[in-house]
Amino acid sequence: MDALADASRSRLLCLLETQELTVSELQAVLQQPQSTVSRHLKILGTAGWVVSRVEGTSRWYSLDDRLPASAMRLWQTVRDEVVALPAVRHDRERLRAVLAARRTTSKAFFSSAAGEWDAVRRELFGAGTELSGLLGLLDQRWVVADLGCGTGQVAASVAPFVAQVVAVDDSPEMLSTAAGRLADLDNVDVRQGELESLPVADDELDVAILSLVLHHIVDPLSVLSEVRRALRPGGKVLIIDMMPHDRDEYRRDMGHVWSGFAEADLSGWLKSSGLIPTRYRSLPADPAALGPTLFVASAAAPENAP
Repeated sequence: MDALADASRSRLLCLLETQELTVSELQAVLQQPQSTVSRHLKILGTAGWVVSRVEGTSRWYSLDDRLPASAMRLWQTVRDEVVALPAVRHDRERLRAVLAARRTTSKAFFSSAAGEWDAVRRELFGAGTELSGLLGLLDQRWVVADLGCGTGQVAASVAPFVAQVVAVDDSPEMLSTAAGRLADLDNVDVRQGELESLPVADDELDVAILSLVLHHIVDPLSVLSEVRRALRPGGKVLIIDMMPHDRDEYRRDMGHVWSGFAEADLSGWLKSSGLIPTRYRSLPADPAALGPTLFVASAAAPENAP
């Protein structure tokens, strides 16, 4: 019971009961340093919860399947409580990414040409080139708003592919940096203003983007209602943000108001604002990333708006 009392060790067991994993893989999933993961594994091993085996230069850990029935009943009781934690849901997302990376490595071993091509492509053209190229699917007639644009990264990426980008932020410091980044793009209009009272005319926008912004907003419904006002009939809003999490330090250190958004809550706000929700999907987790899992959601203004 002492070994299970720590939340990190319970998270470890949730992973190891279904997968045999190395310390480095557990580091990536739990987002904890090697020393911390190794210490927890040692405690669990000493208490008889996990076993390990050596394969080449790697040591693989798993839940001991020879545990007595009484221990398994205890673990099931603890597990039923732990699986409801946001951290465990994020662990599962990152585990999928880690296992996908493992499969890629395995395939590369047996088919070196394919593995080498990925590395060559990254070396020649950079990481994420294929995703940047997908911006070419945007309609070149669109007016797109980057709301809460910050330093203008999204606006700079979208601008070459659409008719106009409206970049909005209420921070003079952020807008100053954005203006410098966007200076060479003649179809970007930088505007200062609050998202709850957008400096945008009715029906001016074809698309509105809220990228990692909504969790800073006290009243998301007021912002979404403003987005609805600014969208043309049939216009769309794209929201990228964090799934529900338990990182309380984000509120304290970075001024976050919301600890992520569940699909039901976001869908309710979108509907209340007059928008039609169309999608909510988690984004593939990057094992090297330190933050919570992200989602992308979209909604549309009615085609026949009054």
